[in-house]
Amino acid sequence: MQTDFLVIGSGVAGLTYAIKIAKAYPDKNIIIITKTTADETNTKYAQGGVAGVWDANDSFEKHIEDTLIAGDGLCNEKIVEIVVKEGPERIREIISYGAEFDKDEAGEYSLGREGGHSENRILHHKDVTGREMERALLKEIKKFNNIEFINYCFVVDIITQHHLGYLVTKSTTDITCYGVYVLNINNNQIEKILSPVTVLATGGCGQVYRTTTNPRIATGDGVAMVYRAKGRVENMEFIQFHPTALYEPGVSPSFLITEAVRGDGGILRNKDGEAFMEKYDERRDLAPRDIVARAIDNEMKKTGAEHVYLDCRHMNMENFLQHFPNIHEKCLSIGIDVAKQMIPVSPAAHYSCGGIKTDECARTSIYNLYACGECACTGLHGANRLASNSLLEAMVFGHRAFLDTVEKINHGNHDAFHKEKTDLVPDWNALGTSEPKEMILITQSLKELQQIMSDYVGIVRNDVRLDRAMKRLDLLFTETEALYKSTKVSPQLCELRNLITVGYLIVKSGEFRKESRGLHYNTDHPAKSRIVQNIIL
Repeated sequence: MQTDFLVIGSGVAGLTYAIKIAKAYPDKNIIIITKTTADETNTKYAQGGVAGVWDANDSFEKHIEDTLIAGDGLCNEKIVEIVVKEGPERIREIISYGAEFDKDEAGEYSLGREGGHSENRILHHKDVTGREMERALLKEIKKFNNIEFINYCFVVDIITQHHLGYLVTKSTTDITCYGVYVLNINNNQIEKILSPVTVLATGGCGQVYRTTTNPRIATGDGVAMVYRAKGRVENMEFIQFHPTALYEPGVSPSFLITEAVRGDGGILRNKDGEAFMEKYDERRDLAPRDIVARAIDNEMKKTGAEHVYLDCRHMNMENFLQHFPNIHEKCLSIGIDVAKQMIPVSPAAHYSCGGIKTDECARTSIYNLYACGECACTGLHGANRLASNSLLEAMVFGHRAFLDTVEKINHGNHDAFHKEKTDLVPDWNALGTSEPKEMILITQSLKELQQIMSDYVGIVRNDVRLDRAMKRLDLLFTETEALYKSTKVSPQLCELRNLITVGYLIVKSGEFRKESRGLHYNTDHPAKSRIVQNIIL
């Protein structure tokens, strides 16, 4: 199969790119690949909102400063300025597609505030903002006949000149993407899809941890594939744990209690009912996420409790029901009336601030390959993401990837691809041909991986834990690679393989960083020595 544009993933980043390309080039074909259905993405689970300078009392300078402070000295200031200044136009764009954000009685947008923000600048749709944005984008995309969705299709690897023996480059850094190998889940066959432009919008990697707010599809596939293709990956040690996931033992993914609840006045309390955030930060419950997550982790360890509480009993319940109907309904379903009872919460893996290294145009280190959304590391988040900046970043870089693609086409680089001998791209080299004798070999390895990462590479780390994690990951890697080479390819096996790669990258990056900074808190290196800046693998 060959297409003009290939998009892997159907979240806000991938759909933004696809819509713009389809509109600009109605005579060209776009394929969007998804692992399940088009609407099952990390975007769908984003509750809080999208940040943007929208009010006369706010300014670009304030939003930039808040982002830089949250990023703890590792943000790329040029990228921060780009996202903050271009963001409002991208928000207006999705509004033009039909996205509805909450308004007040005067008809003005109701702007929320979350941790780390100095002003109210969060546009939201109740407590399901991501789902609303996804809905609007999918509705808009139906207008274009040149976009094809291929659902239930698993991307196994990126096709580069490693697969094309006749196209070996002179430099080991000059790697070109020619498309992808995919596993068609419907017929269990490996197929190749060739394209002059491939966009990775594969989302996050939260499933590498035992407790996460990410859906089951968030297995770090894009990051792992790029690393295997010898592309650049950056800052993987910075995994953001959302401070307030609903505490439900054994439930995955964890239900997210958006930070906007604390923005509206929710108070964190320990098992004794004491408000504790003032002991850790003068911003109390509205401190940046890394600080709040560590504070909760410390309170839990001090008291031996498995969770803390979020107290909403003093809040205006009419407003709560209007702003957070989904949260209210979920809590009621497990017997918690937020007007009378506190909500049990604990931190859960939520967002990867690192990922595939990209530039200001979403270009990766591999030619003809873009990355945007959570799988990319643009430099916006630094060591810690400011709340509600992620949806903004995804739209901005989906748009910038589109602009760069247009420039390539205008210079004839797109058509030149078709002159390559792409028919010589080999079929997938079938490794193993037998079915795995026991699925437990895969499922148990996944449990072990998640246990290792949660116990040793969580909110608080140290050198001994990282070393133990690496030794155990080495064994899992060896066992899984042997299984991969001896049995048929399956989505479960590929996801396990990708998650082990992501776990390795998180641990290795953590070992390289000889300091505590942002989301990487190592008790053996408490001071911000700035010995290591952005860590590229």
